Amino acid sequence: MKTPSPKSQRCAIYTRKSTEHNLDLAFNSLDAQREACEAYVKSQAHEGWRLVPDRFDDGGLSGASLERPALQSLPDLVRAKCVDVIVVYKVDRLTRSLADFAKLVEVFDEHGVSFVSVTQSFNTTSSMGRLTLNVLLSFAQFEREVIGERVRDKIAASKRKGMWMGGNAPLGYRSENKKIVVVPQDAELARKIFADYLRIGSLGRLAAALAKEGVTPKRRQLSNGRIIETDRFSVGALAQMLKNRFYVGEVVYRGEVFLAQHEGIIDKELFEAVQEKLAEGAVARQKARAKSAAILAGLLFDDRGHAMSPSYAIKKGVRYRYYVSQALLQGDKTNAGSVPRVSAPEVEELIRTALRRVLKLADDEIIMDKAFVGAHIAKAVVGLDRIEAEFYDSSDGGAAKLDASVELDGGSDAVEPIVPSRRETIKISIPFAPVKNPRKGVVYAPGGEAKQLDAEACEQLLKSIARAAGWRRSLPAKSPPSKRSPRRKT
Repeated sequence: MKTPSPKSQRCAIYTRKSTEHNLDLAFNSLDAQREACEAYVKSQAHEGWRLVPDRFDDGGLSGASLERPALQSLPDLVRAKCVDVIVVYKVDRLTRSLADFAKLVEVFDEHGVSFVSVTQSFNTTSSMGRLTLNVLLSFAQFEREVIGERVRDKIAASKRKGMWMGGNAPLGYRSENKKIVVVPQDAELARKIFADYLRIGSLGRLAAALAKEGVTPKRRQLSNGRIIETDRFSVGALAQMLKNRFYVGEVVYRGEVFLAQHEGIIDKELFEAVQEKLAEGAVARQKARAKSAAILAGLLFDDRGHAMSPSYAIKKGVRYRYYVSQALLQGDKTNAGSVPRVSAPEVEELIRTALRRVLKLADDEIIMDKAFVGAHIAKAVVGLDRIEAEFYDSSDGGAAKLDASVELDGGSDAVEPIVPSRRETIKISIPFAPVKNPRKGVVYAPGGEAKQLDAEACEQLLKSIARAAGWRRSLPAKSPPSKRSPRRKT
């Protein structure tokens, strides 16, 4: 009797390397992992194993997070039934987090996908295999945490000695042979910015003045080599710069100030005068916000990270309240979020409704004033078709507990059922559609997608509307229906 051929098992190999060191070599760590995995797959050919052609390689990415491009695409293949076995060189190549691994294995098990480590023999379908995996991952997570503690201890010791620990050098400095040195021309610009703020007294007006003078921030290079350039200083960047004690030759670590090894470029008297001015401005803004009816002031942001500040307009004696992106207020329309201006009452009511529902409060149970909203909301981000809100957990004895299982959109946007600890947040998506088009030249489709119209498209649209109006006027007017006179009785 002929033995039936084994069922075909499609195998996907995943490889990862934590650093970019030696990735440019012709044969690197990723290639070595893949070669070992391919050999293992070939050894299982009698079981019907065959390799899928796609590569899943993450180079220079840590195993502490699941935010990796190649790894993110694997669950999609699993759900699409395009793969039967996930093959890795070692378990920690997939992840070093026990919690993250549990999430991945849950997806694999749900769709009948096996998980194999070439150098560690186990089977995830059995309880013993799962126990073995958990033990291995516990050690991998322990190793990652020990390495993290060692790195943090080294950074702390170096900071206490006033050493610069790398990264992007502030304006006025540059990195040279792993040391920080002064750039005279940039240092002069930094002094000018400090002096200008002391004279102007407003971060917003300072940003506008620098933009008018054509002064732009220095280029920043990310760890992946990508260069970031911006054409103007933002209010947030200026505030961060003016508060940075690095400019007076000091290093701050966990609230402690240490004398730095580099040279300061800002006079200490000027720096302290700027700090007093900043503190005065912060107090004034806090008082203004306390008096304001805008309950989301300081909590609302557009989807490009700009704060949305309270504003208003008066038309025919009626006051209309809005929240406006700081980028738009500074005249930078191109960098503003997809919805740079929203109706204040509209977005505030959506937040109130969501907060009542997650706290299970009746409409008249408590007044949703600014203090109450600020105590329960960390931030809210306005997008094209929804608001992403982060709510604090209320773990006091008398405070209402957040209900993490509430549904806000007919079940499609249910919050993940977790139990957050004190001051942790849960994220909730609130469906949202702007009442009015907040940006000129933008057309919103019914699904919420926006399309920016250029000048030519706007002109064509206006001509089409004009033609339609002309055609309508050329149509013969409908005569009103004739009224029949009642018959007279003879």
